[in-house]
Amino acid sequence: MRQWIDGLLANSAMRQMGHGQRAEDGNLGLGWIYYALARALRPQRVVVIGSWRGFVPIVLARALADNVEGGQVVFIDPSLVDDFWKDPAAVAAHFEASGAPNVTHHRATTQQFVETDVYRALADVGLLFIDGLHTHEQARYDYEAFRDKLLPGAPVLFHDSVRQRTSRIYGPDKAYEHSVVDFIETLRTDPDLQVLDLPLADGLTVVRRRDVP
Repeated sequence: MRQWIDGLLANSAMRQMGHGQRAEDGNLGLGWIYYALARALRPQRVVVIGSWRGFVPIVLARALADNVEGGQVVFIDPSLVDDFWKDPAAVAAHFEASGAPNVTHHRATTQQFVETDVYRALADVGLLFIDGLHTHEQARYDYEAFRDKLLPGAPVLFHDSVRQRTSRIYGPDKAYEHSVVDFIETLRTDPDLQVLDLPLADGLTVVRRRDVP
């Protein structure tokens, strides 16, 4: 495991985007939580929306592989930041080289993905990770698009979810405000949900239904 972590974090892109990673001591930061949840819950199917260079889908895919139960990661990213996710062969090679061949990438926004047969056939999602466009409105769309496809008690993880800030990831002339935290506040008013904030690195919020053991 340490050798795999060292290899993963040797790529500087895998130490970015606010998950608290650190190469010096092989520290996955929030990735430990992602990995542990996937190992403990043993989901067969995980959905990840958005990733810079694949840190989250790779860590979750590694956990599913370590479960030795054939789990798969469905990864949705339209590659709007740059061209990184646009070449299917290069994307497959990237995940293979990262020890995560059990990731299937769909180059689409969530709005586009919900119009596909893959989406219509998707069921029994055991963990949902939302890290796409960090606005209140898009976080709500992503959550509601998959809410009815979750297994009972499946956690939903929101990244960049505990504070507002300005992002220029789409270019200096396309700055926008992260407002996922505002959507989290609306979820907190739902008596059927448990909402736990972890203000580590750029922040993580875990949401699940309260009435499920």
